[in-house]
Amino acid sequence: MASGHSAGRPDFYAGIEGRSVENTGAVIDNQPTAPCRTQIPGIVVDPASQIVNRAAPNLIGKRTLADFEKQQFQYNHLGRNNLYLRSVKPRTNYQHSSSIYPLSPIGFSSNLSPDVMGALIQGDQQQDPEKMTNQLHELEKQLFEDEDDGEGDAPINLVAPSRTSSTTSSSSSTSSVASPASACSKQTIMEAASAISEGKTDVGKEILTRLVQVGNAKGNSEQRLVACMLLALKSRVNSVENAPPVAELFSKEHATATQLLYDLSPCFKLGFLAANLAILDATFEQPCCSKLHVIDFDIGQGGQYKNLFHALSERGSVKPTLVKITAIADNGGDDGLKMVGDKLSQIAERVGVCMKFNVVTGLKLSDLTRESLGCEADELLAINFAFKLYRMPDESVCVENPRDELLRRVKGLAPRVVTLVEQEMNTNTAPFASRVAEASAYYGALFESIESTVSRENSERATLEEGLYRKIANSVSCEGRERVERCEVFGKWRARMSMAGFELKPLNQSVAESMRGRLNGGNRVNPGFTVKEENGAVCFGWMNRTLTSASAWR
Repeated sequence: MASGHSAGRPDFYAGIEGRSVENTGAVIDNQPTAPCRTQIPGIVVDPASQIVNRAAPNLIGKRTLADFEKQQFQYNHLGRNNLYLRSVKPRTNYQHSSSIYPLSPIGFSSNLSPDVMGALIQGDQQQDPEKMTNQLHELEKQLFEDEDDGEGDAPINLVAPSRTSSTTSSSSSTSSVASPASACSKQTIMEAASAISEGKTDVGKEILTRLVQVGNAKGNSEQRLVACMLLALKSRVNSVENAPPVAELFSKEHATATQLLYDLSPCFKLGFLAANLAILDATFEQPCCSKLHVIDFDIGQGGQYKNLFHALSERGSVKPTLVKITAIADNGGDDGLKMVGDKLSQIAERVGVCMKFNVVTGLKLSDLTRESLGCEADELLAINFAFKLYRMPDESVCVENPRDELLRRVKGLAPRVVTLVEQEMNTNTAPFASRVAEASAYYGALFESIESTVSRENSERATLEEGLYRKIANSVSCEGRERVERCEVFGKWRARMSMAGFELKPLNQSVAESMRGRLNGGNRVNPGFTVKEENGAVCFGWMNRTLTSASAWR
């Protein structure tokens, strides 16, 4: 489909802020573990080997009060500043069978200073068994627990414990459970997709139940994305109760929603304008051709050509004497296309462009020739593929491979230029879980960009986003021929075009500059939108995520 500028559309304005979610660790045996940390070997040794080294004759036996006071004085004034150890990660795989930790503090004599050892032995002589048990638990916690979730370099004070181990275990267990509101929605979506992909339907359903609390079709951009992904994943789990959209993608309602996407999203609108500039450049390169013939395989409402006519009218006497537009009707119905032709004829006449509109119906790929399309020798032939090829099945769907076959047939028409505009997303041959991740990232950026340009109260936005849901659900939940949404990234399109015999015609610097000028032409500019040249194409995106790309071929 094609689009152009629409009157009364909103200007760009500031977008929404991002958000981050703290990652929490898991709880194993009532001990908190730090996320994404590996165990450190060699910290915990076999208990039996420690029992052998437990004897320390010079530290065991009764002591006089003077000896006790002397050692206590040395501990308080000389050893207190040295009672720090580097924190280490907990060995979650080590379990002890006794309620009292079987390793005596003396067993760690190779790691602790003499002052610490003296203090511990004094404690052994003075305290009752219950207090001794608490101290042993506290020592275990301080030696093996990482209280700092950062670099692991923070010192742990062995002198002044702040709380008992039972309290620590309880509070750690509570804090490690993330609430649905604080969990990262996209991560939760991926958890559900992984469970569904592995056949764990019950687990997937439970995760989807949590997503219900986050999704909101009338909320912010993230909530709207979650609502769409939730319905899409439900269709994947149970396609009987939640039938995925297939035929709906060919309905008038979806065509209307898609046209609104082209009109309201700068990334899509600029893609059409870049294609127009590539066609205009081709006419400059061949000034001897007085006729321009554009063949469009998915013309939609024809909005793209409104802009083309205006651009041609500004060239005065050097514009083509005749512009032919040939629209290909996929399903044999040409009534709507004739109405589009009538509107385009009126616009062309108003701006002083001589235009002829043709509709070709019932055309098979094998019949695609210059004769069947009404091409003439003195015409400059341009083929426009704007958001068309991604819906053509390829070799992964059927052996006929209509996608590549169409490209080869078009190459046989000897066009002067072929324009290719596509969404920058890989949902064609990717497996289910990868498609979910790709759709979440792509449509998440698209929802944010829409949020920055269209108000939530706009009725057109609701219609547009209904169309986005159908696209998301089809690409995520369907397989085989039922999966109509089969987008590919520019690198794959480049490979297909090259195999069909086309040569990339890099869009010149003026195209990118012109697109930036269009993007910045509103009363309020949103810096989130980007225009960049990459590998010969011009890419349009939001927050460094490319959403659409436009390229030219010969």
